[in-house]
Amino acid sequence: MGKVSILKEFWAFMKVRKKWWLGPIIFFLLLLGLIVILAEGSALAPFIYTVF
Repeated sequence: MGKVSILKEFWAFMKVRKKWWLGPIIFFLLLLGLIVILAEGSALAPFIYTVF
């Protein structure tokens, strides 16, 4: 329940403060983190680490 309430609170913050530009930034950061976690032990790891 804690994670869901954080998402609801973040959504309410974006609606009230008109900070819509935060949405894509958070989305791509989460997507990038997911890619790094999933590709950690695969053959893609050398290519991902060159990005950083």
